[in-house]
Amino acid sequence: MIDLLLAPFEPTFMTRALVGGLLVAAISALVGVWIIVRGLTFLGEAMSHGMLPGVAIASLLGGNPMIGAGVAGLAMALGAQGLRRGRFFGQDTAIGVLYVGLLALGVIIVSRAQSFATDLTAFLFGDVLAIQWGDVLILAGALVVVAIASFLLYRPFLALSIDARVAQTLGMRPRLAGVAMLVLLTITLAASFHVVGTLLAFGMLVAPSAAAMLLAKRIPVAMLLAWLFGSVAAVGGLLLSWHASTAAGASIAVVAVALFLLVALGRGIRSLSLERTR
Repeated sequence: MIDLLLAPFEPTFMTRALVGGLLVAAISALVGVWIIVRGLTFLGEAMSHGMLPGVAIASLLGGNPMIGAGVAGLAMALGAQGLRRGRFFGQDTAIGVLYVGLLALGVIIVSRAQSFATDLTAFLFGDVLAIQWGDVLILAGALVVVAIASFLLYRPFLALSIDARVAQTLGMRPRLAGVAMLVLLTITLAASFHVVGTLLAFGMLVAPSAAAMLLAKRIPVAMLLAWLFGSVAAVGGLLLSWHASTAAGASIAVVAVALFLLVALGRGIRSLSLERTR
């Protein structure tokens, strides 16, 4: 039994994948909880797809796809914020319009470069088994930046999550805090897409944090639980991939979603039991 759990991580590429997955879980936990509390889940999903043109342009020009992803994601986030302030329509409409526009632009760029097809697959679904130690160092650097920013901006983020007007009254500068939160979201998605792909990075960002929010009321506790759930998803997904010969990134995301469903089911059963007791 122990061999079934430990043997898969003996190869070097599996060790790198495990370390990378754990780092992604930690970054996603620090940012994902705030995203759920602020109601920015749809923005996170749209950004994970809207990074495509940045990645495509960076790859075609021989640049770093991660930088391209970050630039495109941040541009989309700030664009959505700017359109929302116009007060002609809601934030979800602005996000939806930019989401479709950037995704379509990315597809057009990719269609003009047929050799980019394999890179597009990696962009969408990731290749966690192919990450190198350099990628791990980038993830570690991103984690340090996100952790420091989350610590220093904890009070402004908390005030912003309660009420922007209250944050303004307390001198927390909610607009600046909102931009900072979007920057952290961009860093998280840009750093994670190379490991699990954009379609699955969003799953790691939201599913463990959502499960944690069902169990914890305090933000720090929720972040810790989200990291634990994300770590279990990384380990479980890699084990599933090894023994069942499934795609590693998708396996990690599936385990993360399964954990959320189990927690939600357990929470529902407990609530039903309490109601019957009363």
